[in-house]
Amino acid sequence: MANNSRNNTWLVIVNPNAGNGKGSKDWERISALFGKEEISFEAKFTERKGQAVEFARDAVIKGFRQIISVGGDGTLNEVVNGIYSQEKISRSEITIGMIPVGTGNDWGRMFGIPTVYEGAVRVIKDRKTQLHDVGTVSYYSGSVQQKRYFINIAGLGFEALVVKKTNKQKDKGKSNQALYFYNLISSLVSYRITPAEIIIDGKGTRASIFSVNVGNGRYCGGGMRQTPDALPDDGFLDVTVIREMGRIEIIRSLKLLYDGTILSHPKVDGYRCKNVIVNSESLLSVEADGESLGHTPAEFGIIPSGINVVYGTKIIQQP
Repeated sequence: MANNSRNNTWLVIVNPNAGNGKGSKDWERISALFGKEEISFEAKFTERKGQAVEFARDAVIKGFRQIISVGGDGTLNEVVNGIYSQEKISRSEITIGMIPVGTGNDWGRMFGIPTVYEGAVRVIKDRKTQLHDVGTVSYYSGSVQQKRYFINIAGLGFEALVVKKTNKQKDKGKSNQALYFYNLISSLVSYRITPAEIIIDGKGTRASIFSVNVGNGRYCGGGMRQTPDALPDDGFLDVTVIREMGRIEIIRSLKLLYDGTILSHPKVDGYRCKNVIVNSESLLSVEADGESLGHTPAEFGIIPSGINVVYGTKIIQQP
């Protein structure tokens, strides 16, 4: 196939294990809907973690300019990282879409992408696009510094611990929407508040922190609104710092994470910035888009208008 024809063809990267096997089980139905809507595509199926990164990178180099992720937020994260792991083509020239089949589907929730396949495929067919910021996070794995890109929300501390536990269980075949919430509650027993230095756009502060979330998006953990006012195209990161709280107070405040009012809590600080650095006295786990990474020290940044996305409902700033 010539490169110019690939410009009009979607590469569809399917994670067959997403949603506890829904990626594989429902693919025939999804592909039939692509055919019904006359959407030109080629499909590739991942067989291991990280392979969507390779598929996306190779696809761009070979001439594809449109990629659909069929999976959860982690698969979409791999696609973004694949696009950013090549330098041949400007990343903002690439368009990505998503058919949500994961357990959380938090990025798609923000953009009104239906979990009903007919609706999600119609979003692809309508092809309404906007430029979307891309986040960066530098972190350590042992003594080695590494870098990851993210499109939705990254975090460290308690949030990353819950993500790590959840991912280990997913790797063993356990996957449902209640899994994250169960791990959230059970992790409260052993988690320890950690003193840390947080530097926001060069201005530092010290605090004993429960968690730090850094977002282009608004939802994580299957509907929790950790960064409830984040905008995907404003060129800024929204940062939510939850300071020291007792276990009972945390449980009583959980509803604030779901109704979008977390920033009203007196022990929660919100920032809008371009750069965040976190240094902690003991190592804090780091995650991005629900993917477990390494640990602190960590630095978060932003690439404005970093990629094109297909959306269902556009997020606009409230007056």
